[in-house]
Amino acid sequence: MFEFLKRTKKEPENVSEVLKELKVLEKSLSDVSSELEGLKKESRRHLKKIGFLRYNPFPGVGSDQSFSLTLLDENDDGILISSLFSREGNRVYAKTIEKGGSSHPLSEEEKESLKKAIENHA
Repeated sequence: MFEFLKRTKKEPENVSEVLKELKVLEKSLSDVSSELEGLKKESRRHLKKIGFLRYNPFPGVGSDQSFSLTLLDENDDGILISSLFSREGNRVYAKTIEKGGSSHPLSEEEKESLKKAIENHA
């Protein structure tokens, strides 16, 4: 991939050979640029934004054992996972997030986790 970094034993002897070498370098640079653009496009779908909030959904009982976790890509698409912990058990909920919103109702804590994910990435 980085052919232009390899040194040749023979140094260019005239302007014509220098120009040939420059064309090879130009082609290599073009290939690297194309590959970089492909990686940028692909990375838009990778999870990049995280919002996390611990809380107590049952005031006066227990502690901050419950949480909401938001994982988003560059387009604010992803998933929001909430775990509600009580003495009787634990419940886990997952909601899809598209363009920073959900078709499912969100609790105040889930809204805060989503907000943190979107704003903390800026």
